[in-house]
Amino acid sequence: MQPKARVYADPSRDLDEFERLPDSIVLLIFNKVADVRSLCSCSAVSKRFNSLVFLVHDVYLKIDHVVTIDGDCDDPLSPSSPRHRRLFSNFVKLILSTLLKPFHNLHSTNGGNKPIVPQLSHHSPAQVLKNFAHVRNLRIELPAGEVATEEGVILKWRAEFGSTIQNCVIFGGTRVDRKPVFSEHESPVEDSGSIPDSFYTNGGLKLRVVWTINSLIAASRRHYLLQPIIKDHPTLKSLVLSDADGQGTLNMGVGQLKEFREKPLVASATSNRTQVPASNMKLKYSPYLDLPGGMALQGATLVTIKPSSDGSSGTNTNTTESDAFIFGAFEGPFKVAAKSLMKRRTYLLEMNGF
Repeated sequence: MQPKARVYADPSRDLDEFERLPDSIVLLIFNKVADVRSLCSCSAVSKRFNSLVFLVHDVYLKIDHVVTIDGDCDDPLSPSSPRHRRLFSNFVKLILSTLLKPFHNLHSTNGGNKPIVPQLSHHSPAQVLKNFAHVRNLRIELPAGEVATEEGVILKWRAEFGSTIQNCVIFGGTRVDRKPVFSEHESPVEDSGSIPDSFYTNGGLKLRVVWTINSLIAASRRHYLLQPIIKDHPTLKSLVLSDADGQGTLNMGVGQLKEFREKPLVASATSNRTQVPASNMKLKYSPYLDLPGGMALQGATLVTIKPSSDGSSGTNTNTTESDAFIFGAFEGPFKVAAKSLMKRRTYLLEMNGF
């Protein structure tokens, strides 16, 4: 007679392998996750996760959609939408509806009914980020660029701020086309390197001025509304505020964040934005510019802006730094186009503060 076999549970299978990882490794994983919504979901998994999530150094906050307090919903991605053009003037009054769902039912794992994060029905990005008290590198992505443009127009900008604007570069073009193929008896349009007279008479210069002013207004609004976030996070070493359209990016590094905290911000008297100081502008233009991939850009324009009060504008060191900023401002074919435009003739303009 065969003896009956007994089945015993393997105690090793009850062990959570993740619990064997030291806290330092778990934090590295959370830093790779970065996304605020995902991190807050992780904090609901266990007491251990809840104690570690808010110690991360790298945080990414994506704002997919915005809703006004009165409940009216609008699509901020539509350039024809009125709220698209007023996105930042109402930004403090907006709530992050995409953050509501993952956070609404999260509660602490300590047995109580206290939410891990505050309810977000009327919370600004500064309040959403408040629990992340150890942030060093913060990236925020807005749902759309603020500067409305006509269909086919390319407009991109990048700005560096301290307590005010330090550098800004704007790249634009009126239309992207497939590069024409010329026959043996045809030649490309002659380009002397100078801006043609038609640029001044057909509204070309006026259009570039509008691009420049609107881009500076958008950048200064973003800068102004970062005040509570920077104030609440003294550990910040890097802050990037971009948009899903890839239209504009605002950057602040260690020295710029320090200046922001120590030097009073000068606000505009007419709107919720930082005042733009009197500045020197350098404009480079090409009526037709080849792009990689068999494409071409019409009306290619590069505008660089620095405050007039910057006394180092003529030094070789400053020129090298400015060039590095411009070359690093854009990616892909736009980076190639910016490098080509840098070889063009420079036209100097001055702009009053506003």
